[in-house]
Amino acid sequence: MIEIEANKWKEECGVYGVYSHEDDVSEMTYLGLYALQHRGQESAGIAITDGAWMDVTRGMGLVNEVFRHQVPHMDNQCIAIGHVRYSTTGSSLLANTQPLIVNYAGGKMSLAHNGNLTNAAEIRHRLEQEGTIFQTSIDSEVFVNLIARSRKTSIEEKIIESLRQIKGAYCLTIMTEEKLIGVRDPQGFRPLCIGRLDDTWILSSESCGLDVVGAEFVRDVEPGEMVVISADGFQSYRFAVDEKRASCIFEYIYFARPDSVIDGQSVHDARFMMGRMLARESGRQADIVISVPDSGTAAATGYAFESGIPFTEGLIKNRYIGRTFIQPTQKKRDTAVKLKLNAIRSAVEGKSVVMVDDSIVRGTTSGKIVRMLRNAGAKEVHMCVSSPPIGYPCYYGIDTSVRKDLIAATKSVEEIRAFIGADSLHFLSLEGLKKSVPAVNADDMCYACFNSAYPIEQQQETAEGPDKYVFEQRKKC
Repeated sequence: MIEIEANKWKEECGVYGVYSHEDDVSEMTYLGLYALQHRGQESAGIAITDGAWMDVTRGMGLVNEVFRHQVPHMDNQCIAIGHVRYSTTGSSLLANTQPLIVNYAGGKMSLAHNGNLTNAAEIRHRLEQEGTIFQTSIDSEVFVNLIARSRKTSIEEKIIESLRQIKGAYCLTIMTEEKLIGVRDPQGFRPLCIGRLDDTWILSSESCGLDVVGAEFVRDVEPGEMVVISADGFQSYRFAVDEKRASCIFEYIYFARPDSVIDGQSVHDARFMMGRMLARESGRQADIVISVPDSGTAAATGYAFESGIPFTEGLIKNRYIGRTFIQPTQKKRDTAVKLKLNAIRSAVEGKSVVMVDDSIVRGTTSGKIVRMLRNAGAKEVHMCVSSPPIGYPCYYGIDTSVRKDLIAATKSVEEIRAFIGADSLHFLSLEGLKKSVPAVNADDMCYACFNSAYPIEQQQETAEGPDKYVFEQRKKC
């Protein structure tokens, strides 16, 4: 795998869960993870239970690579949970893959986590001082230990007591021998939805994970809600109320698949509207509109629709590389851009081009693409970005750059334009972005990466940004 999208935020993770006494829960989880592959490509795993035994299969790589030979199987399996990972806390190691699986005084439990805990370092230090042994360097293991140490009677009470000690972003799928449990944090940073197929219940990070198995979308898990699926049916518990909602706006800008619907808002429709708003604000005219595929395509078609400028395919994407972030070195990023994209000379030669992308993080990849278009004969390259400038790191489940590496943190729009070599550069305004998600309350979104208005306090940040290796001693060798 080669890191391609150096200009992008790095995605978080995807979680999935199935409860059924009729369908093949491991096969359905495998398909669900396949649909959620865009949310993490470092590792994948599936845990299953038959009501007595519990087993897990995990590995490094894509879903089809980890389960190349066989999907996990167990006779009479009734529950499965799955996970695809991009590391936001802890190194990309086999030991840090999920789902986690443990035996404790209350029985067996498996857990998969999407997000990032802002007070994990504080809690982990306390638990270690009390004698707790940790096997990984990921914040997800804090959940497992808090639940295992709880003196409450039921698993529901144990989980709720644990949740009330933590802060940050988290969507969880938890499996016991008899129950499938889903949890969404009080701010609703990350998405989690519920689906049903006859008597089979499904939890998925995105609704596209329901579509792939033919399940009907029931509803989203609400912020501060825990849902429990068992032989007793479906139950809902609220463990937090009156918290200010702060769902991640970048789910709509970039992370989620365009065919997903999150909290009632179509991701595709939001991106299309971002492109329309961008055309209205920029007023930029040109011969053609092109996108940086694939994440900029919906916004580019919206731009073309609003401006009346024809949309055409000006950049071709090598789809056999994939949308990955596994290799972090700049040298590999440089090679990856050449492998990933190429300009279509006959489409852009001699033309004034509006190039639409969803975001700029470092700016290095944007500059390479601009030069690529010029080398293919483009007369002018005007870059339009369907989000505001990113000037601040994220602490809520995205492996972002430290602030000094964010180009908008140190350069003005004009300086960024000069850096990437475009003839003009326009970012969508925050007001325009808010108008692009009409199906949700725009005030219930988190825009901290644009305006530093962090919804909850940070406790494990450095002066420059979140510390991904907070639980590791990093040494040069």
